Amino acid sequence: MADRGLLSFGVFLVIVVISILLYQPVNVIRDWILILPVIIALSGLWLVLLAGMRSSAPQKYERGAFSTFSWGLLLVAIGGAWLLYGYNWYYSLIVMLLVFAGLAIVVAMKRK
Repeated sequence: MADRGLLSFGVFLVIVVISILLYQPVNVIRDWILILPVIIALSGLWLVLLAGMRSSAPQKYERGAFSTFSWGLLLVAIGGAWLLYGYNWYYSLIVMLLVFAGLAIVVAMKRK
């Protein structure tokens, strides 16, 4: 399997390029700030995918797949909530509460 550190670096560069292409700046300051939550959300999505890769081939001294999945889900929530905050703070609150509820359910199912 490929070196995951180098793979993650390459994926991060692709995420930055995609984020810049999604938000071509019209108002430079306002639109460049919108790139950050997209980068955070897409990086979280990569961590969720990386957790799936880790669960299929775990390494001895590596962070567990569940921990990686949890951090990825939290990054997706933070990026999504930040992006939605520009529309209405109510949607940001809903996204964060849904993610915390999902994590609580997953943790409860894992302990069973």
